[in-house]
Amino acid sequence: MSSVGLLYVGAVLFINGLMLLGKIPGKSAAVLNFFVGAMQIVFPTIILAQANGDPAVILGASGLYLFGFTYLYVGFNQVFELSGEGLGWFSLFVAITAVVMGIVQFTQTNDPVFGVIWFVWAILWTLFFLLLGLGMQSLNDFTGWFTIFVAFLTGTIPALMLLTGNYVSTAREAIWLVVLAAVAIGASFALSTKYRASQPITV
Repeated sequence: MSSVGLLYVGAVLFINGLMLLGKIPGKSAAVLNFFVGAMQIVFPTIILAQANGDPAVILGASGLYLFGFTYLYVGFNQVFELSGEGLGWFSLFVAITAVVMGIVQFTQTNDPVFGVIWFVWAILWTLFFLLLGLGMQSLNDFTGWFTIFVAFLTGTIPALMLLTGNYVSTAREAIWLVVLAAVAIGASFALSTKYRASQPITV
């Protein structure tokens, strides 16, 4: 994924996390989802048109569509107040594909950091599937907090490192990312529990 596209993945995940937590109205969050979703459709289409059949370039561009369609799906759901089941089941497809993309990063492109990033995205999209596809509303706040953490861990921070020429991908950095992802899971659980406890009880 390009560094510019990755930066805006971080931005839209941050907004969507806040939306899940009820901090941003759905229709307001839809705007950025449309912008970033459109970008993640247009850019890979241009890349594919210039790929000249290069399998590596085609593989790299293909992953962008997963994000583009997800964000456009979110945008349309919010604007037209659609149910989330379709997006949820699409998220399961994305999660499975993300696992494969992560394996490819380890086995073919020798980029263990992005391998871990794809695995973290697989976890996140699995949460979207459980929340939207299976209606497990108890995961809403946990998913919202985890989305916010993932926005920075897998989007904003690596994008800025790529843009400034400081990106390094070795086993050590990959292990650190695994540790941080585990911390994010624990923090999301703790924050979601505290967040639910602070909400007023309605009858």
